[in-house]
Amino acid sequence: MSNLSTTADDILACAQVLIIAGGYNGFSYADVAEVVGIRKPSIHHHFPTKADLVRTLISQYREKATIGFANLERQIPDPVEQLRSYTGYWSACIRDASAPFCVCALLASELPGLPAEVASEVRTHFQGISTWLTSVFKRGQLEGKFTLKSAPRIEAEIFLATVHGAMLSARAYGDAEIFQAITAPMVDRLCTRH
Repeated sequence: MSNLSTTADDILACAQVLIIAGGYNGFSYADVAEVVGIRKPSIHHHFPTKADLVRTLISQYREKATIGFANLERQIPDPVEQLRSYTGYWSACIRDASAPFCVCALLASELPGLPAEVASEVRTHFQGISTWLTSVFKRGQLEGKFTLKSAPRIEAEIFLATVHGAMLSARAYGDAEIFQAITAPMVDRLCTRH
């Protein structure tokens, strides 16, 4: 992980909350300075530009996700339970409002207007999740646990889009339970019936 200072970590944490609340263009260094309790030049010391700040945030976010997937692979070998754990993680985050929306999903909706280096980090994040999900679907199919209607890569993209769409629905309705109502049956439908 990073060797950033506590101030830099506080700036990154604040930026994530502000992005989730209002998107890339919905916050400024003045907003971050007010929340963190520092002056704007301190932010520029750590992150010369807003693009540097958000690129670093997404890079760390992606690194945490990669570590999370590796831990999931070690702790829960069953592909069905891996998908349930993944959706369960987001369900808990939405319910307790600790991460009510994936910061990369939100930024993806703004992709045409993002600086190139930020857009690249967002795309890389999605590619990483898709690669992991594809491996889960391949393994589940090989083990006879999933009945797939499409190739594992396509199923992974459908799953990923549905998870992010369920986040959007939960936000739109102001109802955290909508997320689980959408994602739980999706996993059940994939399971091979004996």
